[in-house]
Amino acid sequence: MRKPDGKIVLLGDMNVGKTSLLQRYMERRFADTVSTVGGAFYLKQWRSYHISIWDTAGREQFHGLGSMYCRGAAAVILTYDVNHPQSLVELEERFLGLTETASTDCLFAIVGNKVDLSEEGASEGCETEGDSPGPAGGSAPSKGPKQVRLEEAVALYKKILKYKMLDEKDMPAAEQMCFETSAKTGHNVDLLFETLFDMVVPVILRQRAQGPPQTVDISRYKPPERTKSGCCA
Repeated sequence: MRKPDGKIVLLGDMNVGKTSLLQRYMERRFADTVSTVGGAFYLKQWRSYHISIWDTAGREQFHGLGSMYCRGAAAVILTYDVNHPQSLVELEERFLGLTETASTDCLFAIVGNKVDLSEEGASEGCETEGDSPGPAGGSAPSKGPKQVRLEEAVALYKKILKYKMLDEKDMPAAEQMCFETSAKTGHNVDLLFETLFDMVVPVILRQRAQGPPQTVDISRYKPPERTKSGCCA
């Protein structure tokens, strides 16, 4: 198999549907239950480049491996559930620290999934091919308002740039890097990945100019101790 030119990593708790997002884009289908034991890996050809996409497992016992997956990453997708505010908080508290091994000019996308479960997402797109409707004669589950506003994701994105000591004017605008998606209906899923692919190409070219990335001996890897890593002290 050809060695990837660049790497994108998905981070977030296993319940936010990040594995389903990746499956929706790569396999054009949706499954309510997706195994996240060990995570998932895909190789995507984009133009003349081959980009690896890693979905970390998200379970506590695999959490320490996240920093290994992030090593040299050109982009990181931090995923939360728009219906659960704590999932956005955990991106900062549990997952941001894992990105210390990513490339110095790593791109960050903040993605709120499961908008189909909110009132605002009820009219966003339709069931696409491969999805199955609910039981015949059954009633759809009630939908409530989104619990996380897009503005909160934008604020987190700006905090991450400060935490990483990146100048906002040198990075993509927050409005370009914060998405609301539905793995179930496919809403904004293609937009998310294809926007990132376009942005990752210049990062790949810069990494090539800087020389080959460091390699990791997985057999000797020891997970780091769990610590909280907020954006701000």
